[in-house]
Order: sequence, then C-alpha cells, then structure tokens
Amino acid sequence: MNPIRTCLVLLALILSFAGTGLRAQPQNEKPAGEGAPSAAAPATRAEVEQLRKELAAQRQTIERLQTLVEQLAAVKSLAPASATDGAHLVNASLTLPSGSAEVEATSVPYQKPPEKKDSAPAPTAGWNGEHFFIKSSDGAFQLQPYGYVQTDYRAYHGDGPPPDSFVLRRIRFGFQGNFGTHYSFALLADTAPTSGAVIRDIWLNAKVNSGLQFQFGQFKEPFAQEELLSVANLDFVERSLASLLYPSASTAYRSPGAMVLGDLGGGRLQYWVGAFNGKGIATANTTNEPEVLGRLRLYPFKKSSSDWLKGLAIGGAVGHGRTRGLSNEFSFNGTLPDGSFTFFPSFHLNGPVERYNGEFTWIKGPFALRGEYDQLLQARNNVGSETPDGNDFLSVPPVVAKAWYATATYLLTGENRPENGVPKVKHPLFGPETPGGKGTGWGAWEVKFRYEKLQAKEMGANFPNPFTPAAVPTFADHTDRFVSGVNWYPNYWIRYMLDFSVDRLKDPSVQGILPQNYFVALQRIQFRF
Repeated sequence: MNPIRTCLVLLALILSFAGTGLRAQPQNEKPAGEGAPSAAAPATRAEVEQLRKELAAQRQTIERLQTLVEQLAAVKSLAPASATDGAHLVNASLTLPSGSAEVEATSVPYQKPPEKKDSAPAPTAGWNGEHFFIKSSDGAFQLQPYGYVQTDYRAYHGDGPPPDSFVLRRIRFGFQGNFGTHYSFALLADTAPTSGAVIRDIWLNAKVNSGLQFQFGQFKEPFAQEELLSVANLDFVERSLASLLYPSASTAYRSPGAMVLGDLGGGRLQYWVGAFNGKGIATANTTNEPEVLGRLRLYPFKKSSSDWLKGLAIGGAVGHGRTRGLSNEFSFNGTLPDGSFTFFPSFHLNGPVERYNGEFTWIKGPFALRGEYDQLLQARNNVGSETPDGNDFLSVPPVVAKAWYATATYLLTGENRPENGVPKVKHPLFGPETPGGKGTGWGAWEVKFRYEKLQAKEMGANFPNPFTPAAVPTFADHTDRFVSGVNWYPNYWIRYMLDFSVDRLKDPSVQGILPQNYFVALQRIQFRF
C-alpha cells in the first residue's frame, strides 16, 4: 500500500478512537450527589455543550478523511502502473486554514508525471569486418583508421642494375570517415620517405547525391584505371610502364586541386572533371593555366542478366596542362617502375602538355582481364638547342610517348575477383575469418600475367645559321616487359606477392648500356587494416 495512504488511514483511526473517548466522558459524568463521589468538580452545562461541538467537528473531520482516502484509492486504480510506483500523490492536497478546526480536501485532476528522459547513448566502436571504426550514437559521425605496410625484397640480374635489397616500399596510415550523409573525408600520410612523413591524401567530398559530388584538397588526378586502383589492391608489385605517362607520376599521381564527379544511371556511367596544379604533392602551380582532366567510365551491361557481359567496363580520359621552362620543368622520367634501367632521357619543357587514355576491364567470377593505352605529348617551345655553344630560345619538336599493357589474373581457389579490392578469402590459413568465410584452409591463390610496352621520341632538328648554327639530336627508344607471378592471400588482410619479369632494353640506355634483357624478381609482404 502507498505510504501516504497508509498514514492517512492510521490518522483516521486515531481520530475515531479520540472521538469515542470524548463522547463517553460526558455520558459518565452526573450531577453532584448522584452516583459515586468524584474528586473533580462537576461539569457545567456550558462545558458539555463545548464538548459536543468539538465531537461534531471531529466526526466531520473523520468523514472528510475517509472521503479523501476513497478518492486516493480510486485515482490509484485508474493511474498506470508506472505512475503508482513511488510517492506520486499529486492529485490531492490537504489545507489547514489558519484559525479553523476544519480540514479542507481539494480534489485536483490527475496529471501524468513527466517521463524520465534517458541519457544520450554512448558512442560505439568496433570492427566492421574490414576496418576499425568509431561512430557517434546517432551514426551521423564516423571515423575509420586505415593503412597498409609493404615490405619488399628485390633481386636483379643484368648489366648495372640496382643492388639486391630489402625495401620498405610504403608505410601509410590515415583516417577516413563521414559526418552526416553528405560529407566524407580522408587523410593519408606516408612515413616511408626518409625525409619524414609526407601527406598523400587530404580531401573533403561534398555529396549532393550520387550523381553530383564535389571534392577539394589533394588527391589522385583522375586519368587512368590503373592509376585510380589503390596501391594496396594492385595485381602486381609495381604498376605498368604506362604509369610513367600519368599526371604527377613522380609524386604518387597526386596534386592539389578540385573536381566534380558522380555516378549516373544506377552506376552505368561514372565521370570525373577536375582542375589541378599538376606539379606534384603540395606544390604550387608555375603557370596561370591549371591542368584540366576529364574522364568517363561506362558499364554498358551492368544491369544485364548475363554474367558474361555485366563485368565489362570501358572508358577514356583526356588532359591538358602547361609547363614553364623558366621553372626548370622536365619531360617524364624514363626509369622503369622496378628501377632496373632508364631507357629514355628527360628534356627541358616549355608549353602545352596533352594526355589521352583508353581502357577496358572485363571480370567474370575469378577471372579478370584489363587493358589500357596512353599517349603523352609535351611541348618544347623556345627551349633552345640545350648545347653549350647552341642558340637559345629555339622551338624544337615535342616529346611524344605511347604505352599500352594487357593483364590477366585468375583465382585458383574460386573467389570472385573485385574490380578494385581484395578477394574475400573463403578458407583463410590463420587469423580472423572473412565475413561469409567457410572455415580454415590454405588461403586464396592467384596466378597472373602482364605484357607491356613503351616507346618515346624526341625528334631532332637542325638550325642552319652562319653565325650560331645549332642542332638537336633525335631520340627514339622503346622497351617492353613480360611479368608473371602468383599472389597468395593467407587471409583477407595479408598478402604475399611474387613477380618474375623480363625487362627488355631495346636501345642503348641513358647510362650507355647496350641492349639486353634484365631479369627481375620482386617479392612483397603486405599487411593492411
């Protein structure tokens, strides 16, 4: 029973017994000379009348208290269970006016007590199957640390290649996340360079909808499919020869800039349009003309029911920029990605830079086939003969380079090959299982092959002049490579890569080495999170 209600009932009983005592006292008292003698003085008629008035007042008080108890019991039976827990008797009040012996009971309509507000849920943290995460209670803010470590062993056989060596190729760590549904961001630093940490990516993406997004900061210039593949998801240890012709190739293909991008038609068409400094990481532009790139990628059969067609993608890109001779800018670097030799020299540049790309990808289950063609034209206007006795400020033919490659990969263990990602390992050797895995095993095994070719020309010119004759020599060199190997995924986050390549020097190298074949073995252990 409610504590207050119990107190009121006890009070009513006490007053009832008190009233009974008062009522009995005047009935037992008789006038003097009647009955037993008494030591007290006989009561007068006025005193008896006063007692009767007090008794009447007490009876009225008892009746009001009884009525009040009945009202409280009725209200409790109507109120919800949660409202009757504890002392919540806010529906009635007792008032004792000054100078009055009466107790007034004022009935007040029942009011539901305010609901107790729960404290805000705490933020959550955990593992989503691929990344660690920290998320606000409402999901509006999310932060994911991510990164990867790549350690290589490289072995060479040929005339004058680099020494065999262990190499810490990349040690990258960063954060990615979102706040709200319209904004995402990323920050990625590479601590492998000996000069200290270098910021690779730092950008903000504002998403109006899937078809219209704006991105600002420093990130990859959108030009080619192999360039936009994450280096942690490459099929081979190093990118192809075509990567030498990509924008900002000397600084991991990144540059400060801004772009508009999006997916149209349910992902059938992707587009990128951007403007960049085009001079590398955290580097200001040297001209008043930014490097502008436009790129399209089409999935014509993405919604098809045929597995043979839905994995096909085709695309292309164009780019235009400008170099400045007074800023000491040079043509592309002719050293092969694995560093075995340098097949083409670099030249001073001044003037427009044009780039063109065409590409395709076809994926079906564990099999993937990719190909790409790239062309680069770098003008050399008013750069001079570049000889000690030659005439300066003469325009010479541009540097023109062309490259292409074709690759094929196949997962022997049957996993599906993602377009830009790591296969979901069905039977990991050790470590945490991939979501949807089927128990432990020998991991995932993949075989691969690539053929690639690159040729470059810098056409010579003669400047007959009786006073200051000049001549520019011609350079026309080319090289190609065969690469084969295997990828082993002990689990979803660890990968071992082994590449064997034959790098063929077709013309004398920049160091004067005669044409020959170089044999290169690249091994890599990669851990990512």
